[in-house]
Amino acid sequence: MFRLDDPFRRAQLAITALFCSLGFQYATWASRLPALKTHLGLTAAEVGLFLMAAGVGAAASFPLVAVLMRRLGSRRLALLSALGLAALLPALAFAPNYPSALTVMCGDGILVGCLNVAMNAQGAALEAAHRRNAMSKLHAAFSGGSLLAALLASGMNAVTSTVAAHFGVAAVILLLLVVCAAPGLLTEDRPADDRPATEKPRKSRGGWTLPSRMVLWMCCAMAFGTVTEGAMNDWSALYLKDVAKASAELAPMGIAVVSGMMVLARLFADGWRSRWGDGRIVRVGSTLAGAGLALALLSGGVIPALIGFACVGLGIAAVTPCVYVAAAGQGSDALTLVAAMGTTGLLAGPPLIGFLANAAGLVWGLAAVAASAIVVALCGTRIRWKSA
Repeated sequence: MFRLDDPFRRAQLAITALFCSLGFQYATWASRLPALKTHLGLTAAEVGLFLMAAGVGAAASFPLVAVLMRRLGSRRLALLSALGLAALLPALAFAPNYPSALTVMCGDGILVGCLNVAMNAQGAALEAAHRRNAMSKLHAAFSGGSLLAALLASGMNAVTSTVAAHFGVAAVILLLLVVCAAPGLLTEDRPADDRPATEKPRKSRGGWTLPSRMVLWMCCAMAFGTVTEGAMNDWSALYLKDVAKASAELAPMGIAVVSGMMVLARLFADGWRSRWGDGRIVRVGSTLAGAGLALALLSGGVIPALIGFACVGLGIAAVTPCVYVAAAGQGSDALTLVAAMGTTGLLAGPPLIGFLANAAGLVWGLAAVAASAIVVALCGTRIRWKSA
């Protein structure tokens, strides 16, 4: 049992609320894509651009987030961006036309980029201040928020088909999460670790911090890791239905297996990090994800697919928490850049896989996901990790 007057637990619960809010907000609008498609009269290609708009906003947010992190700090930036994401849900529900919806989704990507950086900075500061691993459990809260949003969407669909009512209820829940988070958030961010002169970032002529080679490896690992994570959530059910010929009742099990294994792994991953170290967790986990999915695609069938999806969920779950901790040790600018790459991969990866699947088939699309996981393992060999 823990007490709320325990500083570590109090801060952990507050930061958990932030992670839960981001997963909840993301899954809320994603769960109503069919209704939004009908409301706006979109074609399949326009839905792809709709999804891509969030990724574009996330990618473009890096310079803004870097400035806001220095001026506001992670606590204020997290609270402001979480409030903004709550307000964007009703704005999306009442968007009168496609250009307006694209504008809202671009703004959503920018705010997601802000909250992603700020809440991970809070998580890294928590680990540094108390010398205890916590990041994986925080990321489990993101997956838990997505699950909560899916349950709410199912319940609201049973009551009313109105998107505005659903998004209004979701916005209230997000506001409550922000209120719960505010008192316990840390007021100071984690300082960058002492690094050798060869690894310290250089200033460009314009005053921007140029990333070191190691930070670039972190960006690569983060981007391909989140592509793997996001694409599996979006395309696993379609693979089971169209390629493995699963029944309509069994097809959703793809998402359930991936999400369930990710939540389970993230609940235990902090202990694994303490025992084996972040580097080994990333390299072994991403290799398991890539190899397991590749073997499933080669084997074909429903059972191999579900086993492969379980390997992806188990193996990729701890990658992003470990990379965020490593990036925070390189300074706030490094964390901002790495987080921007992560948000971009999570939001833009699934549409890109969809374009590849449309051109060459879904098997090749998921083969690219397996290759992405292997790239993460290769990048993991070039990063200086937190030791066990």
